Amino acid sequence: MHHIVTLGAETLHALPSGALYWPARSLLAVSDLHFGKSARLARRGGVLLPPYETRATLDRLDADIERTTPATVLCLGDSFDDLIAAESLEESDALWLVRLMAGREWIWIQGNHDPGPTSVGGTHRDLLRIGQLVFRHIAEPGENLEISGHYHPKASLAGRSRPCFLADTARIILPAYGAYTGGLRCEDPVLGTLMQPGALAILTGAKALVIPMPR
Repeated sequence: MHHIVTLGAETLHALPSGALYWPARSLLAVSDLHFGKSARLARRGGVLLPPYETRATLDRLDADIERTTPATVLCLGDSFDDLIAAESLEESDALWLVRLMAGREWIWIQGNHDPGPTSVGGTHRDLLRIGQLVFRHIAEPGENLEISGHYHPKASLAGRSRPCFLADTARIILPAYGAYTGGLRCEDPVLGTLMQPGALAILTGAKALVIPMPR
């Protein structure tokens, strides 16, 4: 149900959930979990949303971890909607996260929503280089063999908008993994500038569906 993506010499699996799995390194990457978004909106007087997005996101992550049994989980930034959210997870959600982290390397890449360290454990990095690949939160123009998140790309198929990966020979941009996350349409000039001609959009859902990146 996944789609195989080649970046440099590496073979990666774009999963229907929005996670990216690197079998050769037993590494599962996700981006933009945005734990605690409903609480952050409530604190700031925004739209009131049912406070279930952290649980829904953890449930999806739990299923991907059980399916791939990764040695390393890499979260590509904006894992928490803000620093207060990182310190105020409900006890049951915090224990769930601790259980998922147990027995594996867990790396948090800093994002623009969560730019500082948190008390939830794991390793905190600004970016990470593994072999030829570089992982960061926001894509750097001109970077090669880069995997990032931040933009929450979305594309439409048969009138339905879905989160999607964007992939070309130089980079992969992951979709937002968390519930209650908006998105940026592929036609946006920012994404058009970052992605090469011939880039693909890999739509998430029941299975990964591949279309040419809409321009």
